[in-house]
Amino acid sequence: MATQKHILIVDEDREARAQLAGALERTGYRVTTASSGGGMQRAIERARIDLVVLDVCFSEEDGMRLCRSLRAGGDLPFIIVARRADEVDRILGLEMGADDYLAKPVNSRELLARMRNILRRVNGSTAPASARTRLYRFGGWQLDSVARELCDAQGQRASLRNSEYRVLASLLAHGNRVVSRGKLIELARGRDAGPFDRSIDVRISRLRQVLGDDARLPRIIKTVHGEGYVIGVPVERV
Repeated sequence: MATQKHILIVDEDREARAQLAGALERTGYRVTTASSGGGMQRAIERARIDLVVLDVCFSEEDGMRLCRSLRAGGDLPFIIVARRADEVDRILGLEMGADDYLAKPVNSRELLARMRNILRRVNGSTAPASARTRLYRFGGWQLDSVARELCDAQGQRASLRNSEYRVLASLLAHGNRVVSRGKLIELARGRDAGPFDRSIDVRISRLRQVLGDDARLPRIIKTVHGEGYVIGVPVERV
């Protein structure tokens, strides 16, 4: 898999870019580097990028702008590498669409493991249509598991991030059966996520916002305390 994947590293520190690029290239990845948001955008326009490793500082507007730009551009997965490791920044990064978040100094082996997890999950979501249900209809919404599109009753498309799509698709695939919190955390962040990882709370909260589901009294995605989450409306498979 690694020999086929193209990684974009965005970091203003030339030495840090070179060190990380060398580590990834030795593992077999194709690597492009950029020192700014403009360079990042040009690299994405020029070649097919499979994953972005983005160094940001959330105290600076530019870092937040880069995250918004990546997520607005589509489903390209990205990992945030940041100077701060506090929970507020990590949750902010996930809310801005990041697939994962690491604090500096970064252990290259850990970064590689997290990259593989994300790429594996992205690849897994593109299974042949014959192997799974094409459409799920629920509560006035429709999820196309091949086009990876969520549409409302009027056919208007709603924007979903990669991890949000995986969580929603898993809940719908289970119909009206409870999906454990641990399973959803694994889908959102990978097998190395801790049992008390709050990333799933961010994803579920975001999905409820997209679906217009009242967080205080949700109708579509219900919380089953001590167990996980379940779709609370009928699910039709097409």
